[in-house]
Amino acid sequence: MPTAPVIRINVPGSFPWGVFHERHPELVRQVLAVRPYGPAERVAVERLLAESTGGVLEPPGDDAHDHADWLAWGAGLWGRPWREAPFLWAESWFYRRLLDATGYFRPGPWQGIDPFAPFKDAELAGEAVDGELAALGELADLPAGPRARALLSSALWGNRADLSFRMTAGTDGGTAADLVADDTPALLAALDRARGRTVCVVADNAGRELLPDLALVDHLLAEVRTARVVLYVKPRPYFVSDATMADVLATVDRLRTAATAPARAVGDRLWQAMGSGALRIGTHPFFCAPLPYRDMPDDLRAELAGAAVTVLKGDLNYRRLVGDRHWPPATPFAEVAGHFPSAVAALRTLKSDVAVGLAPATVARLDTVHPTWRTAGTHALVQLHDPV
Repeated sequence: MPTAPVIRINVPGSFPWGVFHERHPELVRQVLAVRPYGPAERVAVERLLAESTGGVLEPPGDDAHDHADWLAWGAGLWGRPWREAPFLWAESWFYRRLLDATGYFRPGPWQGIDPFAPFKDAELAGEAVDGELAALGELADLPAGPRARALLSSALWGNRADLSFRMTAGTDGGTAADLVADDTPALLAALDRARGRTVCVVADNAGRELLPDLALVDHLLAEVRTARVVLYVKPRPYFVSDATMADVLATVDRLRTAATAPARAVGDRLWQAMGSGALRIGTHPFFCAPLPYRDMPDDLRAELAGAAVTVLKGDLNYRRLVGDRHWPPATPFAEVAGHFPSAVAALRTLKSDVAVGLAPATVARLDTVHPTWRTAGTHALVQLHDPV
């Protein structure tokens, strides 16, 4: 197994440092502004922010529902400064603590209330989504090949709609020229071979990203004629805009009530597919764990092993797939993704440091012309490992 240094949050001026010292304070400000949380919740959220930027890691309380899990996941870290923690682990713990601080896990009026729902709802109701729904009609007129490529591209660049990212940096997507690696033809061929089989899609964000994801799912069922698609979502709110079952239902409803007939048809087909079992919405506690996919539990591994292809959406899934480490960018994708139990594809807009499977000439050019290409959300990749 290849190794590289783990990405941590202890280097001032680095991207991970900026997430904790710049992005999280803005996130906390907005979370407290959009909900009328009481004094206890507000104090707890502010305490978390102070602790995560200059304090030590406190273990979960004995009464926490996931006490045993986090105690084990954080072995060797409890009592140490936050800045010494691995970036992926620390982000996951921050969001777990934020839910706790807002009362999500405790009996009371805020139990089960998604603190990020106002952001998701506003985006889904926005004018930008109206335009994207209207574009589905234009896609319906394309020949099969170009339509499939357009849907895949939409799902890829939809990842720009990460609400957490957009709180501190703006981006309007990109073009084929902004792809740092492009296995699109191989991925489309692998999806075509999935006719009559199961394809798994592991979602990332809700709202404007989930919309093209669902359009791609509809294409797989209606055009590729896969036997089934399993769309995996988070079991609870996570990383600001990560999709949950509630977000899937809201997005399907948005499609079914769209102004244009093609969008409504997509929504109706998805609704019927959920009812028949052709589209299954799956989840697992592991999707909110601070662990790489290499460490997934046996039951989830067995589920994914039955897929013809698993498509992983977004930056976080990429970090978990290859390992959140300072890999040399020329490290072959297959070397760090080959542990996955099925053929696996990554559709990702780059918003963190990790990147593998890139040509050295591409990296040299980007480092010169676009020095922030790894984290600015302006570049993307499509990568596939298919051992068949």
